Amino acid sequence: MRSVSIATDKRYSEAEGRRRRNMVYITEDMVRRRAEHNEGEIFSLEEVSLHQQNIERIEHLEKWCRELKILYLQNNLIPRIENVGRLKMLEYLNLALNNIEAIENLEGCESLKKLDLTVNFVGRLSSVASLKHNLHLRELFLVGNPCAAFQGYRQYVVASLPQLQSLDGQEVSRSERIRAEQGLEEVRRSVRRQEEAYARRRAQEKEEARRGGAAGAEQSRAPRGRSAGWEESEEERQDKEFWEKPCAFSPESRLEAHRHLEAKQKTTTLEGEPTPKTPRTLITPEGRALNLNQPKLDFCLSEDEDANSIKLDLAVYRHMDTSLLEVDVQPTYVRVTVKGKIFQLVLPAEVRPDSCSVRRSGTTGHLLLTMPGPRRVGQLPHTTLLCDSQAAGEIRAATRVLAPASARSSRDLGPGPARSSRDLGPDPTRSRTSRTGGAGRYVIGREWLEADPAHRSVVDLTNIVAREGGEGGPLEGRGPLRPTDPSKGARLSEHFVDDPDVPPLM
Repeated sequence: MRSVSIATDKRYSEAEGRRRRNMVYITEDMVRRRAEHNEGEIFSLEEVSLHQQNIERIEHLEKWCRELKILYLQNNLIPRIENVGRLKMLEYLNLALNNIEAIENLEGCESLKKLDLTVNFVGRLSSVASLKHNLHLRELFLVGNPCAAFQGYRQYVVASLPQLQSLDGQEVSRSERIRAEQGLEEVRRSVRRQEEAYARRRAQEKEEARRGGAAGAEQSRAPRGRSAGWEESEEERQDKEFWEKPCAFSPESRLEAHRHLEAKQKTTTLEGEPTPKTPRTLITPEGRALNLNQPKLDFCLSEDEDANSIKLDLAVYRHMDTSLLEVDVQPTYVRVTVKGKIFQLVLPAEVRPDSCSVRRSGTTGHLLLTMPGPRRVGQLPHTTLLCDSQAAGEIRAATRVLAPASARSSRDLGPGPARSSRDLGPDPTRSRTSRTGGAGRYVIGREWLEADPAHRSVVDLTNIVAREGGEGGPLEGRGPLRPTDPSKGARLSEHFVDDPDVPPLM
């Protein structure tokens, strides 16, 4: 019998050694990764969250983060409170969902105001008395612990901690505190008896866990069958038995469940990576684009007939960085990659990718794509009509910038009804950009129209002065206009005095 016990202890020690080797420790790199809000600096860190990391021991924080005020360590595997006594500025400590069985080692946290120990395994209710030294403690949470089921639990805690203002989320009133002081000795004796009974149950649970751990280690070394199909069915059977086996909720059962999941995950990793998903088809073998919305974004597609363009309003997440967006516009479809996920939409008409524009709203974060369509034959957008001052009755149409006034038509436009340049044959200036003299402005896609100069109603000021050679002009042969002598044929006022000292006005 003695030899069997020694063998069991040996197997349990081996299992415990493997557990310790697989423990997750708090490392400097882990803390720095969670200090991004403090630019990665940990010596001046005031808040850090280390929850759900499977941590089994608190260490190094009191050396690295002396100015820590808020510490989140919930949902780990921490069995005891330790190595936090030097955090003098710590105000809030969250240790919910761990394996803590006693309240201890918090006397040095002088600024502690709130302590959360929800759903742990605190069975020593008398350990609450250690919090008397935390004079600033105002809130305490012990709900979900075995001690919370003790008779006289709330009365004992309220009487033991006079500085407490809230217990398990319920305010401690003055009258409740006075009642808690009455009959405190009887409550203490009752709590002590319940603690002893709980300690005996815990000893039995630990012994059962020790035996179960040794049996599990022995079973893990058992030979497997030769058939791959048999191995798979056996593993499934063992996994089903593990989760359906009744057990007490204890720190050991939590650790056992964690080890089981860890081993299963490691086995899956060793067997090989899971089969990668087949990439989605974006373009069919025939060259036809398909619609796809992997990021599941709302969008609005509209057509602007006046501007001959298509607009796409994509509801991108407001706080997403623009560097995570990629836009690819093709003549028949548009593709937007949002943080690796593809949004592809087939367009109702062809567009010009080289003339597209992309903007993003600074308020909503939406992405607005404007995709102009191809130019329509005979229709030029944003047409401006202007009249040449030297070519009589000549009207030009330009799309963007006007030509200087000295530019003339390259063909002889005789009198007659107005005609378009399409009736006069091809014009070399319509399909290219030409530069003229003078101001050096450009004309893009001009159209020439002809009008009958006989129907002009505007006075041509350029013909007032006679031209050289006596040709043309309404004042032909008379020369330039001369000032009129007021003494010849002009009717003067009776008070007019011709003063020779006064120079002539003209």
